[in-house]
Parts: sequence; C-alpha cells; structure tokens
Amino acid sequence: MFTPKYPTPDTAPTPDTTLVRPLTGITHPPACDCHHTPAPTPATAPMPAAVSAGRPSVQLTPGALVTAVAGGSAAVLVVGTVLVSMLLAVAITAASVAICAVVLRSLLNHNNPR
Repeated sequence: MFTPKYPTPDTAPTPDTTLVRPLTGITHPPACDCHHTPAPTPATAPMPAAVSAGRPSVQLTPGALVTAVAGGSAAVLVVGTVLVSMLLAVAITAASVAICAVVLRSLLNHNNPR
C-alpha cells in the first residue's frame, strides 16, 4: 500500500544505425586536384560508465552518518524547545487574561454603598 508504483519503462525500439549516419567531420571530396592532406576525422569520445542500479547514489561514511544523526537530533530538540516555549507563552497569557477578567468582574459587580 505504501510502496510507490512505478510505470513500466518505455519499450521503444532501438534506432537502426544504418538509417542514420553519424557526423564524422568535414572531409574533402575525393575528386580534388589540389595537393593537401584531408582533414583528420575527430575521434569519438568514450561513453561514461552507467551508474549501477543496485548501488545507492549517496554513500555515507560512519563519521558522516554520526554527524547526520547528531545534527538531526539537535534540530528536533531545538524545534521542540521552540514549540514548547510558544505553548507555554500562550498558556501564561491565557491565565493572566482570565485572572484580569475575574478581578474586573468582581470590581464591577461589587455593590459598595459608599
């Protein structure tokens, strides 16, 4: 239920290499009477190695893992402290407003003959 559902990969056919010729550089026409050597064709660059699908892309060393856990714990403690202090401030404000309301009510309802 909680595992992601990935769509099936595209099954497009691979292109036929005989239909498209790769560009190899500008070459001189073969029937030329000038006396020069043709331009060399550029060498093709090697393809970069593909990342293995079985290996995670981020590798943590033990020191980095300890640092990440300590940083996460510190962040949780700081956020918790801020939230608790805000809740405490709201509670203190509500209690003081309630006390002021009781005092004002007693002052206004007190029938003093003087």
